Amino acid sequence: MAADAAQVSVLAAAAGSIPELNAVISVCRACPRLVSWREDVAVAKRRAFADQPYWGRPVPGWGSEHPRLLIVGLAPAAHGANRTGRMFTGDRSGDQLYAALHRAGLVNSPVSVDAADGLRANQIRIVAPVRCAPPGNAPTPVERVTCSPWLDAEWRLVSDHVRAIVALGGFAWQVALRLPGLAGIAGTRKPKFGHGVVAELPSGVRLLGSYHPSQQNMFTGKLTPAMLDDIFRDAKRLAGIG
Repeated sequence: MAADAAQVSVLAAAAGSIPELNAVISVCRACPRLVSWREDVAVAKRRAFADQPYWGRPVPGWGSEHPRLLIVGLAPAAHGANRTGRMFTGDRSGDQLYAALHRAGLVNSPVSVDAADGLRANQIRIVAPVRCAPPGNAPTPVERVTCSPWLDAEWRLVSDHVRAIVALGGFAWQVALRLPGLAGIAGTRKPKFGHGVVAELPSGVRLLGSYHPSQQNMFTGKLTPAMLDDIFRDAKRLAGIG
């Protein structure tokens, strides 16, 4: 069990498979503030979910162990993935995301309820740079750095298969650009995030930007279901998923 940043780095580097990595991520306690918050939320609960058990732990990535498309988010929601134990499951952002993925033929159901609902991925994997629900949806810079080896390890284990990445938001875009092997060439300008922007990285992986399917973005119309459909139609093509 990782109790500090140094142990996160050691355990992440030692993980030899996705199941092994998932196991060590799910018991990480390296960030005291995040540990306290996620566990307090799991005890207090939201009234609408008072009769449900909460996961209350770090959330591993979800989907294929050999994905052609990687989807990068931000962090678990307090009453979403922190409750259900699956990325983007149990909150309104996830409702929008999985409905769009289903319309694109990338998951087998438009509804994602909990980790035991039978949802299956079609050559995709969903990950996040921060694995614990943060207060105010805002991890600190130190927490981001502490957690980053988990994503680096996940990328190491799946990168041979990945042909395209969808970054959900500007922060996810910057995280994707820093993944090992995708950092670009020294002295060249980094591609700038934008919805629908596609960047070809030195490794040949295509990076596609999308606004995050947050409740605010969907409510204000900054992002619409049709816009999400366009993103995942293009992502599916770039990843070579039939």
